[in-house]
Amino acid sequence: MQEQPYNYIYPQPMHKEQTIKVAIADDHTMFREGLIRILSAYKNIEVLFSVENGKDLLKQLGNAVKLPDICIIDINMPVMNGYDTVKRIKKDYATVNCLALSMYGDEENIIRMIRSGAKGYILKGDQPSKLVKALEEVHEKGFFYSELITSSVIKNSKKEDVVQESDFTEKELIFIKYACTDMTYRQIAETMELSERTIDGYRDRLFHKLDTKSRIGLVIQAIRNGLADLY
Repeated sequence: MQEQPYNYIYPQPMHKEQTIKVAIADDHTMFREGLIRILSAYKNIEVLFSVENGKDLLKQLGNAVKLPDICIIDINMPVMNGYDTVKRIKKDYATVNCLALSMYGDEENIIRMIRSGAKGYILKGDQPSKLVKALEEVHEKGFFYSELITSSVIKNSKKEDVVQESDFTEKELIFIKYACTDMTYRQIAETMELSERTIDGYRDRLFHKLDTKSRIGLVIQAIRNGLADLY
């Protein structure tokens, strides 16, 4: 039986008619070339170029006649990692969005990439169709929400009302800022000179106030409502 093309997995057309222009930064050559072949099978995606680290990506962007709409960026790369690369792109190329594609699914990496400016986060073990969906949603809606980010965050992102600093106590605001770093809850407790049980209480109350069930959701809501800044 003849093998189906990659786009058989995700046949739904985009709402926008223009092609999504993509650049890739990943230091694993075989993975990078495989990704190019996969994405090239989709008519609505054009891979402009690929590089092996963040420094080369910034150089290509600086020399590009045509900028990509989205840069797919790995986290661990030599010369310049994904965090620093996303920060620079956000600063120097306002029209270019970044999508993190990593083998790491832990909270620390997801939070750091989101705070650096990434508009979505997916895993290298995901299906190609999910990557295409992520590219389409970042291109159309400005952010890709996945199971790594709870559904309550999606619901809250559609609300017109936003929370304000006055809705929180001073200690809660301090906790939010620490929670948006790579500190563990134990480290936050030690820094704030509070017990871990007290910190758990802050966490649970803030999850309720921000209508989320995860630390990742708390970070996104904090950034969205101006309670925490991007790096």
